[in-house]
Amino acid sequence: MLPAARPGGPQINRRQTWYNPTGGETSMNICIPVNEDQGLRSSVCAHFGSAPYFMIVELESGACRAIANTNQHHGHGMCMPLAALQGESIDSLVVGGIGAGAVNKLLAAGIQVFLSEESTVEETMTAYKAGTLRLVTPETACGHHRTHGMH
Repeated sequence: MLPAARPGGPQINRRQTWYNPTGGETSMNICIPVNEDQGLRSSVCAHFGSAPYFMIVELESGACRAIANTNQHHGHGMCMPLAALQGESIDSLVVGGIGAGAVNKLLAAGIQVFLSEESTVEETMTAYKAGTLRLVTPETACGHHRTHGMH
C-alpha cells in the first residue's frame, strides 16, 4: 500500500506492475536521470536532482521516453523529486548519485532507489535486470556520486 500523500503536495503514480491491456506479461517503469535525450544511449547523470532529463524505461520492452526535469535548477538540498516526476508512473529509480534528502522523499513515496555505476541507460537496464544494482538508503547516499564526491 502506498503512503498517504500530503494534501496539496506533488503526486506521482506509483505502481508495482503494469498489466498489458492486450494480455501478456506485467512490466515496470524505471526512471533514470540522464544528461541528454539519446534514448537507451543516453548517459546516466551523476546528480539526480540536477539531471536535465529523466528517462522512463519500460522494463520488458525497453521502450523509453525522456521528460524534462522541470526542477533542475534548485538550491543545494532543495531537490523536489516528486514535483519533477509529477504524474509519471514509476516503480524504481536508478541513479548515478543522489543526496539523502531526495532519497528520503522518494522512499516516503514508496519508490525504491538503486545506484548505477554504468555509463548509459542501456547498460544500467542490463544491470537492473541482472539484479546487480545496489539499493540506496539515506545512509549510503551522497558519497556515491561518481564525479563530484560528497555534497
